[in-house]
Amino acid sequence: MTWNFASINENLHAAKHYGYDVDTNVAKNYRHFKDLRDATVERLNGIYERNWGKEGIDLVHGRATFVDGRVIDVTLEDGSKARYTAPHILIAVGGRPAVPDVKGAEHGITSDGFFEIEELPPKIAVVGAGYIAVELAGVMGAVGVETHMFIRGQEFLRKFDPMIQKTMTERYESTGIHIHKQHSGFKEVQLLRDGKGKDKLLKLISHDGSEMEVNELLWAVGRLPEIEDLNLPTTGIQATESGHIVVDDYQNTSAKGVYALGDVTGRAELTPVAIAAGRLLSNRLFGPSEHSDDKLSYENIPSVVFSHPEVGTIGLTEPEARERYGDENIKIYHTRFTAMYYSVFPAEEKAKNPTEFKLVCAGPEEKVVGLHILGLGVGEMLQGFGVAMKMGATKADFDSCVAIHPTSAEELVTLR
Repeated sequence: MTWNFASINENLHAAKHYGYDVDTNVAKNYRHFKDLRDATVERLNGIYERNWGKEGIDLVHGRATFVDGRVIDVTLEDGSKARYTAPHILIAVGGRPAVPDVKGAEHGITSDGFFEIEELPPKIAVVGAGYIAVELAGVMGAVGVETHMFIRGQEFLRKFDPMIQKTMTERYESTGIHIHKQHSGFKEVQLLRDGKGKDKLLKLISHDGSEMEVNELLWAVGRLPEIEDLNLPTTGIQATESGHIVVDDYQNTSAKGVYALGDVTGRAELTPVAIAAGRLLSNRLFGPSEHSDDKLSYENIPSVVFSHPEVGTIGLTEPEARERYGDENIKIYHTRFTAMYYSVFPAEEKAKNPTEFKLVCAGPEEKVVGLHILGLGVGEMLQGFGVAMKMGATKADFDSCVAIHPTSAEELVTLR
């Protein structure tokens, strides 16, 4: 919903190129939007809770800790405690945003705090180079907030294909987002003035001595598994040095009858992945015999970054594919073009709005092992191509599909 809010402002900018007489600075009531968004989330939460009730599921609000492998104590909201035991226990606690060990870091916000913003800050600093940083910086930039991104390297989205990294970093810079590359990090954050929106003022002091004043600071430096209060040592459940719970292909932990899935395992940290893993785990534990081997495949999971524009990716990056299959067994198909939506834009603005696709193919049969796309609508586009890749599609399969003209997606089945 927040991405849509920002995208509408981009569409208003585009309207003048289509002949609409739209004011350059259309007033935005962000508080109105926030209230609508919060009400929508609350309504959805209520629907889930009512459905659980219909299924006879008891919802207990509290904080749980293991007493032993099959017993948990829960501190309820009123401070009292309850004890539960079961033959099957699932850990799906997820994670929380990390905050760096910087003096005054508490004066900034994380992604949780981002959704509590009631008034847009005139100037914001975003620290981080992952998809959360890119998404939220993109929102702020698209609605006219002076946005500064601080990253350790030269490009962001470093786990993505190099094409995505390069093009998206350049795109954000071309739209006016200030990217501070190879940043040394902050040694102190000072609260100069408390308040909301324009009334809040922070001073950021970098390790190199440089300073900057902003109205808000967003930490987007990663997430940590929420395991501190679980008392895992009593259960024998193994965790990595980063605190992620170790599981096998069937979501089993090292303790019998205890399972874990979602972000707490550190594997493909995406909401639909946790949902899919949970469905398959329940099928295996409680379903008929034909589901006794159900498990989630973590190969070829499609994912979308709701940046501006969107990014879609599935499978291997080009470097990963070359490492796995060898350079001589890899063929790359690539195209960069201007989507028809931008055909009425002046040349300098067309250049700021690229659409770019890459297919990574392996072996003599040219099996598609990686697909990386950025541009308008690629989120919807990726779902169908994701099915094709899960089925083992080759370049010839892509070529055999008749193109839908005029769409950006047709470029993926006409690559040469």
